[in-house]
Amino acid sequence: MRTAPIRWRVGLLALLAGLAACSSPDQPTTPTHNEDVRVRYTARRVALPEVPQRGRILDRHDSVLVDTRMQYLLKLPRQLDTLKLGALLGWDSTTVRRRIQEALPYPGTRAYPVQLRLTAAEVQRVRQDSAAWPQLALIQQKRRLYTTPAAAPVLGYLSAEAQAFYRQAQRYRRGRFYRLRNGGVESYYNGLLKGHRGYLHPLVDAQGNTHGSWAKDTAFQQGQDLRLTLDVKLQAYAEKLLGGRRGYLVALDPRTGEILAYVSGPVYPAATITAPDQAGLRAELLEHEDIPLLNRPAMLANPPGSVFKLVNAAVALQMHAISPASSFRCDQSLVSCVHHHPPGRSLTLGLKYSCNPYFYQVMQSLIDCVPDSLVQDTVAARHANLAQWRRYVRSFGLDSVLGIDLPREAPGFLPTPAYYDKARRTRNWTYRSIYSLSIGQGEINLTGLQMANMAAIIANRGWYYPPHLVSGIGKNGPLPRFTRKRHTLIDSAHFAALVPGMVAVMQRGGTADASSLADVGITVAGKTGTVQNDEGDDHAAFVGFAPADNPKIAVAVYLENGGFGATAAAPCAVMVMEKHLRGYIAPKRKRWEQRIISRARQ
Repeated sequence: MRTAPIRWRVGLLALLAGLAACSSPDQPTTPTHNEDVRVRYTARRVALPEVPQRGRILDRHDSVLVDTRMQYLLKLPRQLDTLKLGALLGWDSTTVRRRIQEALPYPGTRAYPVQLRLTAAEVQRVRQDSAAWPQLALIQQKRRLYTTPAAAPVLGYLSAEAQAFYRQAQRYRRGRFYRLRNGGVESYYNGLLKGHRGYLHPLVDAQGNTHGSWAKDTAFQQGQDLRLTLDVKLQAYAEKLLGGRRGYLVALDPRTGEILAYVSGPVYPAATITAPDQAGLRAELLEHEDIPLLNRPAMLANPPGSVFKLVNAAVALQMHAISPASSFRCDQSLVSCVHHHPPGRSLTLGLKYSCNPYFYQVMQSLIDCVPDSLVQDTVAARHANLAQWRRYVRSFGLDSVLGIDLPREAPGFLPTPAYYDKARRTRNWTYRSIYSLSIGQGEINLTGLQMANMAAIIANRGWYYPPHLVSGIGKNGPLPRFTRKRHTLIDSAHFAALVPGMVAVMQRGGTADASSLADVGITVAGKTGTVQNDEGDDHAAFVGFAPADNPKIAVAVYLENGGFGATAAAPCAVMVMEKHLRGYIAPKRKRWEQRIISRARQ
């Protein structure tokens, strides 16, 4: 019984003896070259004197949007005669009080010192009277300067200059702060923008003499400029249309995936996050019930509503559940239709009138009784057909991130058969319990980027380049992944079958006929959506592209609590299309344009 323990002990003693022999000091050892070098020399890392200049950010037409420039700050003491300060700077009393109030880190507090940004002319006035104002301190430092108030969620901010914002955000939003943090392209491309210093890695002896190097020297690299895909004039115009309303507008070039305009509403000035004298406005943004700091196009996923009928129709055509000539009755007993219209005797007419019962039956044909299926209208068939539907829909880039060049992006959501098994607590669920998918409601959630990309896919008849915001880095093009074409699993012929219906939407009798651009020779292909909302007014949605036969711009608009897609979202989209394609808005729509902008300011 004791044989095994004895053998174990003998083996252990032998192993220990062998290890002792191997580590005996009597055994001669030969140091390696590296060990010998470390004994004789000291490894150093020496920075070259030149410091890289941070790169600029430009729009697609080379207008500088963000640059590193000298900024002048006036540091105010607690006790100060504001009337005399106003006289010094050339401000009236109202401006002095407003500027100081905006600079306070927490509204209503008396936290000092306060720092005010000054123009070059104001700096000159302070310097001329510096002897009379010993209590004022003029600070000069290099900071990022925004030349435009537009594109705040795209441009982002430099983390080192946003520390005051971080402290405020943690105080006001605590756990919700993570959703609001968005450094934009400044953060995403930080390594390329900042460049890097050059470093030498010498081996030095006790006398300071150099003996080679211990690592490869690092070459100096100047910060790279970023050329954005944005058209800053189009961006500013789109922001005027949305203004203080909750929602988003994303416009891109379907031929390249380049984003032309990217609006998250309510909008706010780009410099707000880092400006030292905008603490009061930051506090308002953080506390605002509409959460303007949320990057809605990338981070907020919503039910898309009727615009999703386009995707369902394409999948149904691919799965041979319908044909372009399929006719379905507007049967109100299946699902309500919000407006009266002629019968949907074809897919084109179903899209033109956005008939809910029509697309209820399109999806039912897909889920319950797809032709050529070995088993029809059974639990197994419904599970298999829904899984196949989801496979086709995911090829649009849905239920996954598209990979935009911003720090964070939400994937959206598409339900699976297993999801419904769990949610319905049975595998025997029927189409009637999931029919909301047919009209883009229920469990489907898409982001604004995905909605715009969906329009681009249809414009291209089945393919897309990933949406992106940077078209050039220094003298190079965009990141390689943005130049790889992606294809859906839907045949191009089925996308072509959608276009006549989308064009009919914008024609007489269509759901968005009032938004037609036919008067200026532009044929728009579009689809409206009105997303039901149990907690307030419905949400308004629209996707489309123009010109229909040679698409150069695809647009997605979503206005929370905006009402009907035809009257709220579609006008914003076509205005952006017209502005991009023609450069100006036709006189016929000027009054309409002003009405939209006035509402956005409310």
